[in-house]
Amino acid sequence: MAKIKTITFQWEGLDKRGQKAEGEMLAENSAIVKAQLRKQGVIPKKVKRKAEGLFGLGGGPAKGKKITTLDITIFLRQLATMTKSGVPLMQGLEIVADGLENPNMAKVVLGIKDDVSAGNDFASCLKKYPNEFDTLTCALIESGEQSGALEQMLDRVAIYKEKSEALKQKISKALKYPITILIIASIVTTILLVKVVPTFEAMFSSFGSDLPAATQVVVAMSNWLQANYIVLFGSIGAGIFGLMQAIKKSPKLQEEMDKLKLKLPVVGNILQKGAVARFGRVLSTTFAAGVPLVDALESVAEASGNVVYRDAILKVRDDVSTGVQMNASIKATGVFPNMVVQMVAIGEESGALDGMLDKVATYYEDEVDNLVDGLTAMIEPLVMAFLGVVVGGMLIAMYLPIFAMGDAM
Repeated sequence: MAKIKTITFQWEGLDKRGQKAEGEMLAENSAIVKAQLRKQGVIPKKVKRKAEGLFGLGGGPAKGKKITTLDITIFLRQLATMTKSGVPLMQGLEIVADGLENPNMAKVVLGIKDDVSAGNDFASCLKKYPNEFDTLTCALIESGEQSGALEQMLDRVAIYKEKSEALKQKISKALKYPITILIIASIVTTILLVKVVPTFEAMFSSFGSDLPAATQVVVAMSNWLQANYIVLFGSIGAGIFGLMQAIKKSPKLQEEMDKLKLKLPVVGNILQKGAVARFGRVLSTTFAAGVPLVDALESVAEASGNVVYRDAILKVRDDVSTGVQMNASIKATGVFPNMVVQMVAIGEESGALDGMLDKVATYYEDEVDNLVDGLTAMIEPLVMAFLGVVVGGMLIAMYLPIFAMGDAM
């Protein structure tokens, strides 16, 4: 039977005589702590997780894995569901914190709850955690608070985060899959050259005759790799690390790399459609939330994920601020499909720009999904063929001398 995980909670309340009492209790969640306290005649006023320090001794940040975008997305979705169901914000934050698996995320949520209980606005509490909640999320929630529609805005932000995370995962899959396959193929080839070929080479040395050309090539590759594998893999590692550092420090190189990514076969098409989907999703969310179009475009540029599209969107922002229609400016950039231009034009004329942008985002998110599935289906037979040629070719080269001996006998 699995062991039930318990957490140390600190509580404050009033005892049977109405006097203040406090203490600590081990339990699965705060609801159990409150129930136990009531059984003891204590009225609970405050129950929170005890912060864990170094080696779990208390007083420091909670241990656990790093807070990810997925953790933030789950938190926003659960909180949006709570508030839509009529649960007060304070209670919703406490319930969500109890259900989070990442203790670091739970600590952040409880910190937000304490700040809100002190009378601060929810958006201003989120701004205290810039590493977890980006500027766009805080701005949207602030807009919802000011308009008195926090519940609807939380739901809208949750949908935006869910769509963005799903799109990110699809694009990441498209990029990682070919790289993973190449790494596996390299490992298999290296093992054959380092472990298998030398065994055959030792056997061939007793033949006393010249080896076939293909066998000599494979043996030469094996000998070279055994003598230079440290230099080879060290150079590859240093080259990748150096390129990543250079991209981080050089905006010009980053721009050139982003341009190159968009020109890659298949993958470049996925990245282009992903950038367009992100453009439509973020802009529809911000514009529908009442954010001015010029400010919304700036937020979209920051979230574009590609320097080429970022610069194009900033150009659109500058044009719109001078009175140019957005569809004309988008068309002038040359990086957006004609369908996007037409949909934006219809949205501007009908006054339903946010709805049209939402349709654009949904369409291109589906396109990315289909392209990723197609890429996976296309790569699998290519991988099988590649491994068959490489592995099969090396094995045939190793058996050629044996076949030659058989013919000579």
